[in-house]
Amino acid sequence: MIKSVLIFNNHGKARLTKFYQQIDVATQQALLQEIYTLVSKRPDTACNFLEGSKLLGGKDTRVIYRHYATLYFVFVVDESESELGILDLIQVFVESLDRCFENVCELDLIFHFDEVHSILSEIIQGGMVLETNMNEIVAAINEVNQAKKKSGITSGSLTLRATETLRSSFR
Repeated sequence: MIKSVLIFNNHGKARLTKFYQQIDVATQQALLQEIYTLVSKRPDTACNFLEGSKLLGGKDTRVIYRHYATLYFVFVVDESESELGILDLIQVFVESLDRCFENVCELDLIFHFDEVHSILSEIIQGGMVLETNMNEIVAAINEVNQAKKKSGITSGSLTLRATETLRSSFR
């Protein structure tokens, strides 16, 4: 199971955090700091898997990450997940973002937070992988964006439930 998805920049500033288990805010902040410290000190030639996050379960927890330009994409998972499968999932997520934003960058994550969150929600819900086909992910996001335009809903005011309702009405 996926425990959390974290995206932060080279300075440790969180750009997206999604936790799939209940964790208090102080622990979340400590976890972000711990993971940033671990992955930022590793050379680019090192393996992208780390075993154990003391804050999230010790040896049964794995931290899997990819570093793209100025961003770290980090997935914290339990031992039932395949490390290579999660690396592929990170690639799917990044390529889906690239298709939606044409060469995604840190500013896209900041100014299009709701859309980035929607893309992640198309891929993962409740810590379980739902979709890995980039064409399906991008098509679903495009549907939602078209539905928003037709209904006059502004970015940020569309909840997940409303999104699903709009999507089902246009199928």
